[in-house]
Amino acid sequence: MLDISTYKVAQVVLMARELGRAEGELRGFIDGLSEDEQASLVALMWIGRGSFEPEDLREAIQTARSEATTPCADYLLGSPHVSDHLENGLEALGLSAQDDEDDLIRGG
Repeated sequence: MLDISTYKVAQVVLMARELGRAEGELRGFIDGLSEDEQASLVALMWIGRGSFEPEDLREAIQTARSEATTPCADYLLGSPHVSDHLENGLEALGLSAQDDEDDLIRGG
C-alpha cells in the first residue's frame, strides 16, 4: 500500500488549501518526508486525478521514483487542485484522511 500515513497526507492537504499562508511550511514538510513517502504522495495525487488506476498503485509509486526530476514540493505545488487530487486518491484506494484532518483542525 502507501508508504505514507493518512495523517501526513492530511497535513499536506490542509497546508495546500492555505497555500498563500502556509507555502513555506508545506515545502519544508514535503522536503522532510522520506523518498518513499514523497513517491507515495505523488502516486496518490496521480491516482486522484485519474492518471493511474487505484490497482496500479505500485506502478505509480515506481514511476514517481524513476521520473522524479524536480523537487517533490515544486512538482506538487505546481499542480492545480493538489489537495483535491490527494483526497480523491485516498478515496479511490478506500482510505480517508478526514478524521486526521479534523484532528489537525482541532489542534490534535
